[in-house]
Amino acid sequence: MTASAPVHGTWEPRPAAHWEDGFLSGNGRHGALVFGPPHAERVVVTHHTLVRPGGRDPRPPQLADGLPGLQDRLLAGDTTAAEDFTDGRPLQWVQPFHPAFQVRLAGPRDGGHDYRRDVDFTTGVVSTTCAGRASRVFVSRADDVIVQHVAGPGLTLDIDLDPRLPGAPARLGIGHGAVLTPEGALLSLRARYPDSDRACTGVTQIVVTGGTTTLVPPGVHIEGARSVLLLTRVHRHTGELDVVAEGRALRDLPTDHDELLERHAALHRTAYERVTLDLAADPADRALPGSELLKQPRSAALPERLFAAGRYHLLSASGLFPPRLTGLWTGDWNTAWSGAFTNDANLNLQTASSAAAALPEVTEAHAQLIQRLLPDWRDNARVIFGARGVVAPAHTDGESGHSYHFSREYPLHLWTAGADWLLKPLVDHDETHGTRDPRTAAALAEVAVFYEDFLTRTDENGHLVVVPSYSPENRPAGASWGTINAAMDLSAARHALRTAAAYHPETPDAARWHALADRLPPHRINEDGALAEWAWPGLTDSYDHRHLSHLYGVWPLDEITPYDSPELAAAAHRALELRGAENDSAHGHLHHALIAARLRDGGRVAHALGQVLDGDFFHASLMSAHYPGRDVYNADAAHTLPAVLIEMLVQSTPDRLVLLPALPAAYPEGALRGVRTRFGAELDLTWTRDGATAVIRPGRTHRVELRTSSGAESLHLVAGEDHVLTVRTW
Repeated sequence: MTASAPVHGTWEPRPAAHWEDGFLSGNGRHGALVFGPPHAERVVVTHHTLVRPGGRDPRPPQLADGLPGLQDRLLAGDTTAAEDFTDGRPLQWVQPFHPAFQVRLAGPRDGGHDYRRDVDFTTGVVSTTCAGRASRVFVSRADDVIVQHVAGPGLTLDIDLDPRLPGAPARLGIGHGAVLTPEGALLSLRARYPDSDRACTGVTQIVVTGGTTTLVPPGVHIEGARSVLLLTRVHRHTGELDVVAEGRALRDLPTDHDELLERHAALHRTAYERVTLDLAADPADRALPGSELLKQPRSAALPERLFAAGRYHLLSASGLFPPRLTGLWTGDWNTAWSGAFTNDANLNLQTASSAAAALPEVTEAHAQLIQRLLPDWRDNARVIFGARGVVAPAHTDGESGHSYHFSREYPLHLWTAGADWLLKPLVDHDETHGTRDPRTAAALAEVAVFYEDFLTRTDENGHLVVVPSYSPENRPAGASWGTINAAMDLSAARHALRTAAAYHPETPDAARWHALADRLPPHRINEDGALAEWAWPGLTDSYDHRHLSHLYGVWPLDEITPYDSPELAAAAHRALELRGAENDSAHGHLHHALIAARLRDGGRVAHALGQVLDGDFFHASLMSAHYPGRDVYNADAAHTLPAVLIEMLVQSTPDRLVLLPALPAAYPEGALRGVRTRFGAELDLTWTRDGATAVIRPGRTHRVELRTSSGAESLHLVAGEDHVLTVRTW
């Protein structure tokens, strides 16, 4: 191990010229994106609720009456039958996520000497220093407010709230407010959406120490001040927001920056510091600014810092909701794919580390999103499938959980695996903490009830048939997208039914749900020796696709493992070998890596990681892009990468611990501290070329199977008693 420690932040010697390179802060509700030169610093304000209304029909398609006919046609061999199983509407996206406005701080040009900008992951503070002036920005978890503080001798500043951001609708109804107060000033900005009674309004309380403050509508001019504190909140609302009341609420907050920071950091730091990763990187590389480190993809300092940044950004984006496709941030109204919560891959990939990386805040945000949308999930089941229970949509904006984003090419309304997929992180959380959340138990029961009503058709062997079935977002060669027995649908149905039974063991439902799960067909191994994406005769695999939905049984489920089902694991590995990267999307590469880690293939994990680290996927902010070359701002790589790094080092189930299952040769020594297991223990792992040591701190007494490169053995863990293991590394 090196004498220095991993870096818990990143820095740049130059301003961010583009918002994509701006440093980020957030509390899971409000977000702040900081960029611009020192004489014209900008803070883009975002909020999870900011979605643009208008122009959509949010009802799920009323198709239940036609479902039996569709099932008949598909079972009779009509591979295109599902193409006309819609209500005729064109593809429509969910309401797009957008920024609120930018807080502009303009001052005199000073040449920009001694410039430096930093973000401290342990506190969430974005700092800028230049020519004796210091600016700090953070988003408080304690007070739900964006805090900006500027200090320096004789400050001269012009401050205003500016709605002019890329892609902003031309017909936004803009209204400014500016009044002087005893503390300094109160600014407000209302942006009313075109053809809507909805608006978003931001309010900024300005507290000025020293100097003079004058109104220069729509903002203020400050001359000769020693410091300036800005407190900002934004609301999405109907009608008019009571700006006076909101200003009063802001004035009730402390006006001392350090006090505000202390209240926030007590919550943020505690969460962030629970888990750390040390890959024994070169201290010189650790000292590099992020933009220079990104040019060193072979340096262990890069995954170290991306692990830290990924946990920081994931925590900062999670609160009211879990992260969107862009996390909690955007500087442009034209967010790709509406900045949605994309449920058929991206959301679960981004939150994949939440249980192991000790971020229950992320899981709770995920749970809150599900709870908010459950009534709409019930509508989907009833209106599309004529069933009780729930069906989750593939996309949501956080307001509607209805399935209304679909088309011939993407029959997402036929995807029935979504509820199990979305509930799996909540089950992992319960296993990790030794609890059973009644919200999760109730939702699982509703998923099981759906399958009771939906699984009514059988094949010639008496197995239940999932029809219609859909494997996001692929289709069989020579057939259409809506098909029969997608592998993901089979795995999800089995898992949902058995997990629901486990959560309700003393009820008559449990035996019925187990029996239903037992009647589902096994996975199919195709002529290439690969686990088939569709377990139905005549449906041929299409290998070149970014999604790996058919390997859901490997990750995140434990249905297919090298230990319990080696034949299926070998077939899954063959399917992974044959899978192409299609369009090089970041989520595809990292999904590949997660599955490879479960299958103990360290070489394939290293290759998938290399595709991302070599592909110029990361901005200087260490937020990521969807495609190589920093094309399309997107949080998938940033938030998913920590999960990959954990899975290659430590894996667990309620009854098993796997150490160093897929360690790439590029990282011969290191330490992962504080990781949580699904059998209720905290674990520290250190390794070198000579061997590894694991310190297990059990929270409950339990017997687990230990798997290492040496084989299997049984461990008896006693609550409160540390257990120290030494194992071979290779």
